[in-house]
Amino acid sequence: METFVWLAEAEGGLGVNPDLFGSNLINLIIVIGVLYYFGRGFLGKILSERRNTIETDIKEAEQKASQAEAQLKAANADLEQAQAQAKRIVADAQERAKAVKAQIMDETRAEIERLKTSSAQELQSDESRAMAELRQRAVNLAVEEARTYLRDRLKAEDQQQIIDRSISQIGGQR
Repeated sequence: METFVWLAEAEGGLGVNPDLFGSNLINLIIVIGVLYYFGRGFLGKILSERRNTIETDIKEAEQKASQAEAQLKAANADLEQAQAQAKRIVADAQERAKAVKAQIMDETRAEIERLKTSSAQELQSDESRAMAELRQRAVNLAVEEARTYLRDRLKAEDQQQIIDRSISQIGGQR
């Protein structure tokens, strides 16, 4: 493809320049000049707006980054504080558990001693009741044997005499 540039000739007319490289250079200079002259304001305005938008975006990004960094520091501080609090809570819980364990052990020992004492007292009481019951049975058997013996061996007159003597002894004790 050939590029044609119209040049003013000395005679006042226009002609075609067949030099491809020379004509491109002139064309480029003309296009750049026209673009510069007419597009300077338009392109300058667009580039200026774009620059301002980019600068604003960068400033916002920097502000957000600094805010995020501050929030991260605050979150890390909160995390450390929470971890320290958790450690204190665990330590307190362990101490309380030890204290409760010791208290339960002491109460259990005291309850065991109380149960031992109570069972020993019950055993003694049962033993005393059993002994008293055995004594009562022995007395009842002895009295029954004595009655039987006295009934079989003593006459009615002797029995009356023993009863009277016993009554008089009981009456004299009062």
